[in-house]
Amino acid sequence: MAQPATPAGSSASTPAAQSLFGGGSGSSNAGIPQPPAPGFVSSTPSSSSASLANDQSASAGTAPSSASSNNTFVMTNSPHKSRGLPDGYRPKVTRTLGNRPACLVNASVTYCGNNQIYAFGGFDQYTDEVYNHVLRLDLASLQWSLVDNYGDIPGVRMGHTATLYKGDRLLVFGGENEHRTYLSDLIVFDLKTAHWTQPQCTGPIPKGRARHAAILHEDKLFIVGGITGHDNYVLDDICFLDLKTFTWSRSWRFVSRFDHSAYIWGDRVWVFGGLSEEMNRVSDLWWLDLKGNPAFETPPQVGTFDRSSMASRVSHSARPSAFSSMAQSPVVGTSGYAANSRTAQVNPPSFQLKSYAPMAPGTISSLKFLSGPNVPEQGTGYHFHVYSSGTLLDFVTPAATIASKDCSLSALDLNSLRWQKLAEGREIFKAGYRWHYCTLNEDGTKAWLLGCPTDQGSIDLGNNGLEEYLMDIMEIDLRRYGFFGNTLTHQPRSTEMSQPSSRIRIVEQPSRGLGADLATLFNVPPEAGSGTDFVVTALSPDCDDDDVLGSALVRPGDHSMAGDEDTWLSPDASTSPPIHVHRLILQARWPHFRRLWASQMAEFHTRKMHIPEPYSVVRAFLYYLYTDRIDPSPEDEGAGDGGGTTTDLSDIAGLLVMSNIYGIPHLRLLCVNRLAKELDVDHACIIWYRAGLADE
Repeated sequence: MAQPATPAGSSASTPAAQSLFGGGSGSSNAGIPQPPAPGFVSSTPSSSSASLANDQSASAGTAPSSASSNNTFVMTNSPHKSRGLPDGYRPKVTRTLGNRPACLVNASVTYCGNNQIYAFGGFDQYTDEVYNHVLRLDLASLQWSLVDNYGDIPGVRMGHTATLYKGDRLLVFGGENEHRTYLSDLIVFDLKTAHWTQPQCTGPIPKGRARHAAILHEDKLFIVGGITGHDNYVLDDICFLDLKTFTWSRSWRFVSRFDHSAYIWGDRVWVFGGLSEEMNRVSDLWWLDLKGNPAFETPPQVGTFDRSSMASRVSHSARPSAFSSMAQSPVVGTSGYAANSRTAQVNPPSFQLKSYAPMAPGTISSLKFLSGPNVPEQGTGYHFHVYSSGTLLDFVTPAATIASKDCSLSALDLNSLRWQKLAEGREIFKAGYRWHYCTLNEDGTKAWLLGCPTDQGSIDLGNNGLEEYLMDIMEIDLRRYGFFGNTLTHQPRSTEMSQPSSRIRIVEQPSRGLGADLATLFNVPPEAGSGTDFVVTALSPDCDDDDVLGSALVRPGDHSMAGDEDTWLSPDASTSPPIHVHRLILQARWPHFRRLWASQMAEFHTRKMHIPEPYSVVRAFLYYLYTDRIDPSPEDEGAGDGGGTTTDLSDIAGLLVMSNIYGIPHLRLLCVNRLAKELDVDHACIIWYRAGLADE
């Protein structure tokens, strides 16, 4: 991923790192960058900002040792010169190679780490054949390959789910075979050995189903909804499999859905989209509170369930003799099914009794989104729903009823339940493609769309007639839109004591983390025993914008360019109150400061620095260096001088500029994340202006 360069660490002419799918051979379908729309779409820093940063780092003036302590070097301020439109970020479409799979329907496509995507099962939309192929796409070489697999090889299936477990196993559940038999088995594919196993599960086996949702949470595989039965009725249940004991829980009633998405976040099960019993695409959001419910937090306590004894009571055979010839296949597991075959699987029907099930324990809530400028219309386009860092992402992709320009990428914050449009269709989707599958990495920072061109020339005449192939892939870097990912959150959620109140003892409050402890020393004068040994000043709080390049800056020799000579602060210049900081913290957290200190530049001798940015922005920037936050937590209020450091969006926009000048990607990510969520009319102009300065 291309990242902003530090001011002095790299040349402005050095090209940014190519995207994982950019610049490969045969990538003739790569998207053409377009001018950015009003949104937060990052780009590689322009040469103007990089050269400005290089000038400030390469200033030659080391102050003489006899220099007065009043001498203060002025850090270069934000670039105010005009610049052309930066290249907006647009995901690239890349052509894959190798044994590309057909555009199968209801297959599973899963990112499994190590730059690998696995596809399994599905049926051919032209021949209706159902498969049990295992295919792998190497994202480094963009090569598709057919995987030789062994063990208890499952029969053909479609509409199943494949969930990555512990980084090296795929948990495949349910689906239906070629004879419309709904399956309820769990099979495990070991990614390292390419072996299939079918664990012996106990407990009440759930109804066989397809087009359901599966979520992994704390060694439990939750199954929600789906369709089943000869009448294809829609299921409204939820259950889970304890993966430590392979014991199924009982089923509870929740929400009637299929082809939906599900997610567990904040101790809640979230369900969105899909089709209802009336076959309508819905925009309802449902959630079930899991917290404090023993039924979900403890292993299921049920007796054993013998699958083989149940099968023996079924009137007809599980495997017709027509498939006995498969025993001669070179790769056959103990199940009797050949790897990557097209043979049908006929399983005994599970007990599809519409027995009464109680409502799921815990609070069940729902919210229907009727309309809104940012609410995606679920009835048009082809939607992919994925989740990252507490946010639902809705990719509205082109279809027969919607053009690329009418598509979008939208996000629903599960905290505020507010929709936001992250990108218009023309900013993310290139015309001429149809997307069939979407998968997300384990960090929730990258998504991939797999599809094919829409032109007739992409349809080949194969052995089975017309055929389309998953030949194109598009990588979307979600960090470009301000997503932290699942491994980087704002603050860990608070935990409540599980003991009864009568047994609670008051104990000493433990440390809340290194950043919170350092915040108590931020901007505390050395006379108070804080140990601060460096002073930073900023623009006076009552200064005008014209003062940035006004009389406060005295340039030796009256040079017109600040980069020609050192820039010194006039002794009578009006500055902000001093901000007391620790030199060691600035050295450890601020690469630019570390370089200039090692070079023994002016700051080394004077122990002072002036940054010609607004006082509130500079103060917030230094607070970030102490705490890794751009907003103080409620516990930090009043601690040191960090309380109330910044809550205003204009200050966050100023921090975005500083993240660009000094090449701090994490600070940029924090700023974009908050600005994208809280952009309003009052701050739109200043945010737009600052985003332009930051090449956003």
